[in-house]
Amino acid sequence: MKIIIGGIAVVFVCVSCTTLAPPPQIEQSLYQGNFSTAAALLNQHRQSLYRAEDLILYYLDRGMLEHYAGKYRESSDMLERAAQAIDDAFTKSIRTELASYIINDTVRNYDGEDYENIYSSAFNALNYYHRNDVESALIDVRRMNYVLEHLSEQYEQLTGRLEQTVRDNGAEIPRFTQGTNTFHNSAFARYLGMLLYRSNGKYDDARIDSALLSAAFNQSPHIYPFPIPSSIADELTVPSGMARLNIIAFTGLSPIKREDTIRIALADNREQYIKIVLPTLQNRPSALRSLSAVFDNGYTVDMELLEDIQAVAHETFKEKAYLLYAKSVARSVLKGAGTKALQEIIGQNNVLSSGLQLFNELSERADTRIARYFPAKVYVGAVNLAPGTYSFTINYYGERGQLISAEQKTVTLHAQKLNLVEVLCLN
Repeated sequence: MKIIIGGIAVVFVCVSCTTLAPPPQIEQSLYQGNFSTAAALLNQHRQSLYRAEDLILYYLDRGMLEHYAGKYRESSDMLERAAQAIDDAFTKSIRTELASYIINDTVRNYDGEDYENIYSSAFNALNYYHRNDVESALIDVRRMNYVLEHLSEQYEQLTGRLEQTVRDNGAEIPRFTQGTNTFHNSAFARYLGMLLYRSNGKYDDARIDSALLSAAFNQSPHIYPFPIPSSIADELTVPSGMARLNIIAFTGLSPIKREDTIRIALADNREQYIKIVLPTLQNRPSALRSLSAVFDNGYTVDMELLEDIQAVAHETFKEKAYLLYAKSVARSVLKGAGTKALQEIIGQNNVLSSGLQLFNELSERADTRIARYFPAKVYVGAVNLAPGTYSFTINYYGERGQLISAEQKTVTLHAQKLNLVEVLCLN
């Protein structure tokens, strides 16, 4: 009897072990553009913010902050560790996922969201560009495209096995329509590939990525309900002797997760309800509505939206949402079977019986872990200029057209070279 009580107590301790929200100073530093400070604060609080099961989360968060701080080698180190760990977690999940849902998902190793896997490669490609290693940058762009092409594979296998497990225990998974992910071609990935291939003189490959960029808009109008940026049409026709400046702007912050609790009746017993707790994505608000680059001579480049990372996060979460739902049902079914067996052992001990019911109620928790420092949107703009040094200001405007932030840049442009500048406004 003591063993049973002790076991329940241990489980209560386990389910209470969740990753803490970061101290507000980190996001305050982000909003103020103090990216080195934000990265230092994250590292300082690592032990309190990340458990052993959150290693991928730490790599992603720190990798993004180091990138914003311009520490591209350190960012690459973190993002490459994350990518390797995510790949390893995918391989492991196919073999062992069914053994991991006995308590709840918060006790298992975080394996990354699909959109995190996609965009960590994009930012690592930018890391390598800033380190003058175009070939390595292209490797990450190709990895990004490969991940996109194979997003659905793990879910098809795992969901089928979970549904069979529930059937084997005399139940059925009630219908849950979440939709199918249809995002398999990223305009941002194709944009990076086009620019990097152009910089290497591989114009055939650049033209292929340019065509695939246009195809992304046609294939996924719900992800791209806005026009293709007008600057794209001129990327492969830079006049001889001129230099082309490409500006990429990252704005806002990517979604976070919240818990959503529902109770559903099992298909074979409408009087028996089970508790389902699922993570849902919630966008973070942004005051920014438009931006432009204004040169010292008055010339203005309007920045245009290329990719809505928030929309991609929601789209790529669809299939995982059903997997999480199926796992939650399977957990509830198995916990119910386990509770029934234990109650037969306990007999009429009301205290322990109530404890088991409380265990079933409290042990179901949603995994709300998610990387916090990816941007929400990607804007691009470009202009052809004579080689030389230029200064410009990126102006960020709010909903009523008011200036909410400005960032000054000075760049030296070279002909027949990729002149790529990143700017940030994460408000």
